[in-house]
Amino acid sequence: MLQVAELDLDTLDERPGDAAVLALRPGPGAPPPTAGEVFVLVRLRGRPVATLTGTVPEGADPARVLAALARERLGGTRAPGPELLGDLPRTSVVVATRERADQLARALDSLLAQDHPDFEIVVVDNAPVTDATRELVANKYADRVRYVREPVPGLAAAHNRGAAVADAAVLAFTDDDVVTDPHWLTALSAPFADDPRIGCVTGLILPARLTTPAQILLESHGGFAKGFSARTYDPARPPADDPLFPFTAGRFGSGANMAFRARALRGIGGFDPATGTGTPARGGDDLYAFVRILAAGHRLRYTPDALVWHHHRETPQDLRNQAYGYGAGLTACLTALLVRRPALFPALLARLPRGLAHARAMTAHRGQGQGPGGVPGEHGTNSHPWPRDLSRLERRGMLRGPIGYAMARRRVRGMPLPWEER
Repeated sequence: MLQVAELDLDTLDERPGDAAVLALRPGPGAPPPTAGEVFVLVRLRGRPVATLTGTVPEGADPARVLAALARERLGGTRAPGPELLGDLPRTSVVVATRERADQLARALDSLLAQDHPDFEIVVVDNAPVTDATRELVANKYADRVRYVREPVPGLAAAHNRGAAVADAAVLAFTDDDVVTDPHWLTALSAPFADDPRIGCVTGLILPARLTTPAQILLESHGGFAKGFSARTYDPARPPADDPLFPFTAGRFGSGANMAFRARALRGIGGFDPATGTGTPARGGDDLYAFVRILAAGHRLRYTPDALVWHHHRETPQDLRNQAYGYGAGLTACLTALLVRRPALFPALLARLPRGLAHARAMTAHRGQGQGPGGVPGEHGTNSHPWPRDLSRLERRGMLRGPIGYAMARRRVRGMPLPWEER
């Protein structure tokens, strides 16, 4: 078990006493950090810059110990420049959910604490079998949250329903198993005001808890985080370090933390309803949207300032299901792109040999951990081997993805997009 905490520093330079420590806070829903191992998000004057893992000795002050460790490990890290915020666009936050009212309440409480000046929250109840979600919204959030039901199962169908009823220029999406940082929505929506060519923005995802071996294993191999450097992906200037661009969609972000310019998302036809959790495709809805946005000529921005805390799955079986779903979702996404956008086939075909090699290497070596200071593996080694059975499951999922997509597509064929319904 690792404790999760946030450490806010004024500077990484050496200072006497506690002068550089602005705050040490526990992770969402956690007690204050004490003696033992702590996974800590390091902020500089509020801006996320790194994560590290340290051990707080018995009787020591956690803030002093972790600040000293941050200065030792990150001494060369430069503070981010000032955050320049223009007129923020009105934003709709869409949260798709299915039979997880307790988790949803936690997510909604954090969303209602956002510092964005103009936003709405839309809960999409996806193919519900009980009234638990509807009753939660009606009894606790009726004046602040909109409720809508989507009968077609699948995350993409639910997201499309949310996009249809939302009234804002920017559509943000997150999951019911996250806790959003109070500044999340402001940071996620600001790039749309700064650059009219931005079609999508993604953000940083960190673990809310690291209490089980499965959670630690996932995070020790990267989890959902995409780093602490902001980056803009421009289809007019493909990145030199990514020969597979834009088909390596997984590096752009994840569906638990993404936003789209509404007209851009609707312009690409929204999410493919034959993809996503809750369909035979098992995933790929977010990856599909990222590639389509870039292929349409829009820019995609990743910003670590837009932070959510994700509750990772807790058991080995959860992790096995997740590994299989990752593989299936990847190839389902590629299949969806070719079916719905055949013009992308030549570009994908040219990249296919390197893409298959990349995918195989990714499943065989799911990452090298986070290196010194990252989440430790067994016995604190900082390297926790990715089990071979999970790699095999991911590859099996890759083989199944196109079949799952075909099955799901038959179920939704002929259905209009929600914003086209009469």
